[in-house]
Amino acid sequence: MIPIVLVGAAGRMGRAVEEAARASADVAIRSHVDRAAPVAALAGGANPGGEAGVWSEDASAVVRSGDVVIEFSVPSVCRAVAGLCAERGAALVSGTTGLSPDDEAAVRTAARRTPVVRSANFSLGIAALHRALDAVLEALPAGWDVEIVERHHRHKADSPSGTALALARRALARRGLGEDALVKGRSGRGAGRPGTEIGIHSVRGGSWVGEHAILFAGDGESIELRHVAESRAAFAAGAIAAARWVSGAPPGLYSLDDVLGSR
Repeated sequence: MIPIVLVGAAGRMGRAVEEAARASADVAIRSHVDRAAPVAALAGGANPGGEAGVWSEDASAVVRSGDVVIEFSVPSVCRAVAGLCAERGAALVSGTTGLSPDDEAAVRTAARRTPVVRSANFSLGIAALHRALDAVLEALPAGWDVEIVERHHRHKADSPSGTALALARRALARRGLGEDALVKGRSGRGAGRPGTEIGIHSVRGGSWVGEHAILFAGDGESIELRHVAESRAAFAAGAIAAARWVSGAPPGLYSLDDVLGSR
């Protein structure tokens, strides 16, 4: 049985991961970490001094060697938890988005001492979308334009989404372009679209879970790749798969591609 410490347990993704864990015979959530336990958890007999069902506001009070920490939280918590995992010998599955360069550096530093699977999106369909992006860019002439459109619910804090940024950076690398070729939205009047740009456009509203479209536009024709997440269960299933994989991995920084292997 793989022991899980779930950081951000009271959030939308935390609740989805808990549901996925309950449906899995080989993982068990040993501890929950968040600012407060939901009333439903307390009514169910959560015991602050016990093991199963424990809720804590302090990850350092519950994380120990051999655990797999799954965190969907905020950048400051992600950074602190990465350091804690490295110190205690716990593996980490990290899905927080909106990290600063310093936050990313802290995660990389932790990965020198403990295995870390880091992804902006744990959907297996998004992993396939990354591979499809590679295949389309390889097949198309360099003159085709690439644009990414993403839409999420009104409560999402960061724009563009971490997934859209990851897709755009993959396209930039394939095209041999630097970060300065990335354009986040457009406004005003200009001379037109340079062929060396890759654009990202963010839409926020309602309860959209997550949608990403990659548009490839040539002269007189176009291609569109689209992924739609209909439920957070898609992300939770990927996080549980990553927890299984990382529990036996050596120290290092890994992606969902590593978890999926050559499939």
